[in-house]
Amino acid sequence: RLIDDLDRVDWPENVKAMQRNWIGRSRGARVEFATAAGDVEVFTTRPDTLFGATYMVLAPEHETVDRLVAAAWPDGTDPRWTAGSATPAEAVAAYRKSIAAKSDLERQENKDKTGVFLGAYATNPVNGAQIPIFIADYVLSGYGTGAIMAVPGQDQRDWDFATAFGLPIIRTVRPPADFDGEAYAGDGPAINSDYLDGLTIADAKATVIARLEADGHGAGTVQYKLRDWLFARQRYWGEPFPIVYDEAGAPHALPESMLPVRLPELDDFAPVTFDPDDANSEPSPPLAKATDWVEVELDLGDGPRRYRRDTNVMPNWAGSSWYQLRYADPTNSAEFCAKENETYWLGPRPAEHGADDPGGVDLYVGGVEHAVLHLLYARFWQKVLFDLGEVSGSEPYRRLFNQGYIQAFAYTDARGAYVPAAEVTERDSRFYWTDATGTEVEVQQEYGKIGKSLKNAIAPDEICDLYGADTFRFYEMSMGPLDTSRPWATKDVIGAHRFLQRVWRLVVDEETGATRVTEGNPADETLRLLHRTIAGVDEDLAAMRDNTAGAKLIELTNHLTKAYPGGAPRSAVEPVVLMLAPLAPHMTEELWERLGHTHSLAHGPFPVADPALLTAETVEYPIQVNGKVRSRIQVDPEADRAAIEAAALADEKIAALLDGKAPRKLIVVPGRLINIVA
Repeated sequence: RLIDDLDRVDWPENVKAMQRNWIGRSRGARVEFATAAGDVEVFTTRPDTLFGATYMVLAPEHETVDRLVAAAWPDGTDPRWTAGSATPAEAVAAYRKSIAAKSDLERQENKDKTGVFLGAYATNPVNGAQIPIFIADYVLSGYGTGAIMAVPGQDQRDWDFATAFGLPIIRTVRPPADFDGEAYAGDGPAINSDYLDGLTIADAKATVIARLEADGHGAGTVQYKLRDWLFARQRYWGEPFPIVYDEAGAPHALPESMLPVRLPELDDFAPVTFDPDDANSEPSPPLAKATDWVEVELDLGDGPRRYRRDTNVMPNWAGSSWYQLRYADPTNSAEFCAKENETYWLGPRPAEHGADDPGGVDLYVGGVEHAVLHLLYARFWQKVLFDLGEVSGSEPYRRLFNQGYIQAFAYTDARGAYVPAAEVTERDSRFYWTDATGTEVEVQQEYGKIGKSLKNAIAPDEICDLYGADTFRFYEMSMGPLDTSRPWATKDVIGAHRFLQRVWRLVVDEETGATRVTEGNPADETLRLLHRTIAGVDEDLAAMRDNTAGAKLIELTNHLTKAYPGGAPRSAVEPVVLMLAPLAPHMTEELWERLGHTHSLAHGPFPVADPALLTAETVEYPIQVNGKVRSRIQVDPEADRAAIEAAALADEKIAALLDGKAPRKLIVVPGRLINIVA
């Protein structure tokens, strides 16, 4: 459902793709490989490559490993397979110890392929070949079955492992003639695969799955890659689980009367780490140190008993996964959100969004870095609540918009270390910084995301103190498209500040403080520009184009300032204030009151454009004579072709060029140009 319901939300395709890949739905087969310890099941998305499986790899934690480990190395075992150990058991123990501290990510991204042979073999079910069984850190117990059939001819990681350990490589898909790489993962006909030879990948998959099912060696299936979401890998502080365990280890949910579970006060938040040299050592979270809180006596309905609290906690994602529901009913102390509030604000609205509307927040603005974290957790959480009947919509956010980053110059010294950008000075296009010893050193300039790590953070408070919050807000919204990263330039903030000053002066006389708008009617030119601006700003704000909305308001303000030096008409100024409010709310609220209004402008109404004033009074046509523009004319937008041709021939410059002669050709491109061949 997490994958399929992505088709129901208006999200950027790249975010949808990241979620699909992270969830990792794979259609393939479960294949049984016979071993001395029983069948080992492997999940593969490429059963068509089974004839190229030349060895098997198990996760070091796989339950079958200890039963498969041979008592001694088989005759002729390659020394590269033993890791220098005298027996397979010693090799397995040493290898497990060596990778104990590695994370799943470190194991998967390790470029140096390591592993050890178990001294045992598996039978490939399609050809009866005996293939050696290894353990290696790049196979994880939490993905698939924790066991893989290794096909080095079609998988680069398997190729690297096979190369390092001297294992056979058999291609099962014919690469193109010009292919000069190693493992080939592209399309092509099956080769070296007996009854599959010549088939396409899709046909080969279907054929081999049918054969596996008929022989009892496997079956077609679907697998997912999605794993633990950090709920069981506690590292930091978070929300506690309302679970306690009795003396027999059985879990019990706390009754509502004992909720919420409040965290204890602690001075030491460091977790207890795992000591690989201590057999009794095990990692534990910070809460384990709060023994008075962990070990409690409670009456859960059968008398007072001793219980142990769960010392794992939720990973902060829990609260943010459903916080939008709390916004819909923030003062409710009885439930997280009243049903009528949830339905009104967040429920499906088929009449507005279509019959398949999943509900949720209308617009969520957030960074793409949340694609497979918060945004995925929130969707999972919403579906749980939906299945429980607690919410009416199955998705938390209808539409997602990814904003870009604000970037700024950063500076590095000769070591490559970042220095405080605010302390850098420029001379002759070179940049200098004075270090702690008072020595001035030259530094290099680069662009980067604003943040502490690059030491180029810009404190909003300082900009607000110098120019005001509205200037800061308007400048950020005017920097460029909201979905792209933009460079910060403090000197450009002044331009936004001056624009807001011009808007202020449209309403307020700076000498007297009096309101200076007039009650007269705007000129036709002003009216047309005003209504074009209203239509454009309305459209821009709805499409998240704050920067172009700001540009249109600047153009209109400049026109009013120049055209009405003694005071612009109220009917033209008030729409400017209303349109500017989303971009500069504090100043416009003040101006709205100065204009005599007693209610807030925050609730509108937004100005409405008059369609009759959106059409141009005239259309300009450039006139080309023999390919060169010789003149321009203004004609009525409704003029027909004959009227346009007559106007062109009547133009003084064109008439002089033609010298009384009729043109050989006269071509009118409606709305664009007139072309005359003399």
